[in-house]
Amino acid sequence: MGDRFGHQGSAQLAAIIEAEKKGVDITPVWNKSNREHMIIGTRPEDVRKEADEATRKAGFTKPYFVDADHINLDNVDKFIGSSDFFTVDVASYIGKKADEESIKQFVSGCPGYTGELKIEGIKPYPVVSESQILSFAEKYLYAAQKAGEIYRKIELQKGKDNFVTEVSMDEVSSPQTPVELFFILKMLGEEQIPVQTIAPKFSGRFNKGVDYAGDPLHFAAEFEADLMVIDMAVKEFGLPGTLKMSVHSGSDKFAIYPHIGSIIKKHDKGLHLKTAGTTWLEEVIGLAESGGEALEFVRKIYADALEDIEELCAPYADVIDIDPEALPSGDEVAGWTSSRLAGALRHLPGNPDYNPDMRQLIHVGYKLAAIRMDEYFRLLDANRDTVSACVFENMYNRHICRLLGIK
Repeated sequence: MGDRFGHQGSAQLAAIIEAEKKGVDITPVWNKSNREHMIIGTRPEDVRKEADEATRKAGFTKPYFVDADHINLDNVDKFIGSSDFFTVDVASYIGKKADEESIKQFVSGCPGYTGELKIEGIKPYPVVSESQILSFAEKYLYAAQKAGEIYRKIELQKGKDNFVTEVSMDEVSSPQTPVELFFILKMLGEEQIPVQTIAPKFSGRFNKGVDYAGDPLHFAAEFEADLMVIDMAVKEFGLPGTLKMSVHSGSDKFAIYPHIGSIIKKHDKGLHLKTAGTTWLEEVIGLAESGGEALEFVRKIYADALEDIEELCAPYADVIDIDPEALPSGDEVAGWTSSRLAGALRHLPGNPDYNPDMRQLIHVGYKLAAIRMDEYFRLLDANRDTVSACVFENMYNRHICRLLGIK
């Protein structure tokens, strides 16, 4: 659960507690990336403080975690003290070759996996050649070695079994096939990383804050095949039995949530879902609905975002698709009512006011609130009930209920 400004922990946790009443066991993980910390001016300790306070106020005694989101060797140190979940991002290392001896050793250790790779639940069985395994090693082995290096750095300070390790490779241009994932997991096993969640890149577009763009049935087949791969990899490579698939959804992937939910029920599997980083958007929607000064603040944020659109979008170029022609002018939005502006930003595709291009622009425009932090926090506090209701509704009804089929 993302919460860029650290004000909605209680509202988010309320959604988790509500799901528990319906028999669904969800472990909350609060996360915030290094990039977000740098833009807003916060520190990893602030996320720990928010999580601890939210759980204490709610009397929540079950496990919860604070994630060092998408860390690498360059920035892991600042997260170690306050985090107990580490999303080890190896995307930047993929495609870089390990030394020839390491590659040779890995390939020579795979004689039992050439020919038909008999993965239960995948038919027809994929056929694997030694040349394919060599290409996998050349593409992924260095990344696995770096994941091991990062893991051991964390373990040295945190101690073994005191944190959750995820390996993430979703922020790359091409998806990994189930066969590639199998050999990647072998590499991680050889690095002796007790990886508990794995985040591959899936087919389709996972743009920030809007729905999945692609064929949901193709995604479902890919997702299910990857689950079967994980099952076999756990048995073959000594990986933890709790190893889960991780889907970095970018939030609001309503088209694929029912497929994910039905497949994990079918196979009785757990799941790690990174979602509802749209909490900041729900804050903006809540302020728009509140009217008066809060509405005017949102209008100004939008107008400023239009002026700074290139700078705001640049860091997120791979995960947004904004059509500038679909963005109304700042002057036009200045005349909109509370309900019209909230309707444009709230992800309800059946609403004629909904504008996914505006939504994506505001999603990446949180920097504009950060530079007016005092005013923003004052407005959040003044309109807490309305904003919290938006955050809860988004997390519980639009995400959790859709994912798990809760009525």
